[in-house]
Amino acid sequence: MSLVHVVAIITAEPGKRAEVLTAFNENVPNVRAEDGCIEYGATIDTADVGPFQTQFGLDIFVVIEKWQSLNHLKAHSASPHMASYAAKTKDLIADKVIHVLSPA
Repeated sequence: MSLVHVVAIITAEPGKRAEVLTAFNENVPNVRAEDGCIEYGATIDTADVGPFQTQFGLDIFVVIEKWQSLNHLKAHSASPHMASYAAKTKDLIADKVIHVLSPA
């Protein structure tokens, strides 16, 4: 399989987004060092865009990822540092929705 894109919408418990983002950003160097990782980072709403923007909100951040293949993504999801991140943030995250996409 070719290139894989991921859009992960993470909803923190109310008022906990900054704490989750701190843990996320501490883990980013580990993920970017993984074989097959092309892009990996958290994003939040841009301020003052105007009426055409639909904001996610103060408790949500969106992770944008790009991987060389589905196998690389699967290895990432099973990595020890992702298990550690999940354990560290499990009580801080209210919901997550993960979209795995292929180029059209």
